[in-house]
Amino acid sequence: MGTLYLVPTPVGNMEDMTMRAVRILKEADLVLAEDTRTSGILLKHFEIKNHLMSHHKFNEHGTAAGIVERLKGGQTIALISDAGTPGISDPGFYLAREAIAAGVEVQTLPGATAFVPALVSSGLPCERFTFEGFLPQKKGRQTRLESLRHEPRTMIFYESPYRLVKTLEQLAEVFGPERRASVCREISKVHEESVRGTLAEVATHFRETAPRGEIVVVVAGEEPVKDKKRNRQTGEDSTITT
Repeated sequence: MGTLYLVPTPVGNMEDMTMRAVRILKEADLVLAEDTRTSGILLKHFEIKNHLMSHHKFNEHGTAAGIVERLKGGQTIALISDAGTPGISDPGFYLAREAIAAGVEVQTLPGATAFVPALVSSGLPCERFTFEGFLPQKKGRQTRLESLRHEPRTMIFYESPYRLVKTLEQLAEVFGPERRASVCREISKVHEESVRGTLAEVATHFRETAPRGEIVVVVAGEEPVKDKKRNRQTGEDSTITT
C-alpha cells in the first residue's frame, strides 16, 4: 500500500517551500497538480524532475479511482495545488476521502496557506475563528451572509480583487459599517499589504485604490452586548491602518 501526500506550496515567496516538501516531491512516483503549467515552474525552480499529472476540480471525480488504484498498488503520490495547502479552497478533499476509504495512508505536510498569516496579522482575535472560503457568487450568497450575522468568532473569507468592494459593502450592510476588518492581499509577495479599519473605512479605501492580487478578508465576530456597551463608553479608535 502506498501513501498519498498533500503538499503545501508557496502562496508567494518561493522561500516558503519547506525542505521536506521538496524531498517528498522528488521521491514521489507521481505528482498531481491543479495546473501542470504553474506547478512546472515550481518544480523547475527546485530542480524536481518528476512526472506531473493534471488533477483539478473539473476532472477529480473521473481520475480519483485510478489514482487510488495506483496507491493501493504501492505507489507514493503527492498532490499539490497552484498555491497553498490542497483542500483549502483547492482540490484535495475528494481524493483524500477516497484514499482513506480505500485504506490508503494520507499525510498532509505543514506549510503555506494564505488565511493563517492574514488572520494572525489582522489584529483581530484569533483564538477562535471560522474559515468561510469564497462566498457563493450569486445563489445563496445573501443567505450565507445572514447566517453569519451573529457569528461571535472571527470570520475569514477569500475574495477576488474584482468583487472585493462589492463584498465589503455587503458585509457592512449585514454586519454593520463599524465592524472591524482587515484585508490582506499578496501575502508573502513583494507588494504584500494589510488594510485595517472598520468595514466602511476599508471599503472606502479600496473604492479609491483598486485592489490587485490574491485577497483574504478577515472580519471581527459579533461582540457580546456588554462589550459593545463598554466600547461605546470608552470610544474605540477606528483609524484605518495599512
